[in-house]
Amino acid sequence: MATELAMRSGNPALTADTFRAATMGRAVGEEMMTINGTVNKTAISLLLLMVTASYTWNMGAAAGAYIMVGVLGGFVTAMLTVFKKTWAPVTTPLYAALEGLALGGISVAFERTYPGIVSEAVFLTFGTLGALLLAYRSGLIKPTENFKLGIVAATGGIALVYVISFVMSFFGASIPLIHGSSTFGILFSVFVVAIAALNLVLDFDFIEQGAAAGAPKYMEWYGAFGLLVTLVWLYLEILRLLSKLQERR
Repeated sequence: MATELAMRSGNPALTADTFRAATMGRAVGEEMMTINGTVNKTAISLLLLMVTASYTWNMGAAAGAYIMVGVLGGFVTAMLTVFKKTWAPVTTPLYAALEGLALGGISVAFERTYPGIVSEAVFLTFGTLGALLLAYRSGLIKPTENFKLGIVAATGGIALVYVISFVMSFFGASIPLIHGSSTFGILFSVFVVAIAALNLVLDFDFIEQGAAAGAPKYMEWYGAFGLLVTLVWLYLEILRLLSKLQERR
């Protein structure tokens, strides 16, 4: 039980058995995953995401169709990556490129309504990434078993609320308390941003354990994929929070 908890992550792409199964399937003499290798793959993925995001950003209002391509294509690619981890060296860069198309177009929509919001969200996202990485490496934040269980439970609860809200939207209903700019709505967004950010700590720990366990080399790309999923979520939630705050002005 303790081993399973130690390999727990709130990120749906990084489940308890992810690295364990990959390590068991690694061939003798096969090159192993490293932390530096995962960092490099993550940097490449982020670069691809920013390139495609810049493309749809420069298209302005005409980026609507690309948003749908990015969202649907990104979802399909993410599912392929989760269920076929050995494909990660191909699907992770593709996922990054598709998510970039979607994020660029979404960012344009927010920027038109709230000028300057995108640069603030980008700065806060990467600032949060850097701050939490520093806190993790320095030991200021230690992902204990109770810490991991709490973040996993909170992430699952948020996912459930979003699923319920999505289903309600088909019937013309919504949950105004979480989507509006009321005090409760802002506090909800602050909570979600905090949980998304803390998922980064679990991802760092998870990747470190995967490297220590001797996972195969392709898992570097899968680790980069997991981090990218969390960063995309964090960026979108920061955008939502900033938009609610601007509505209150």
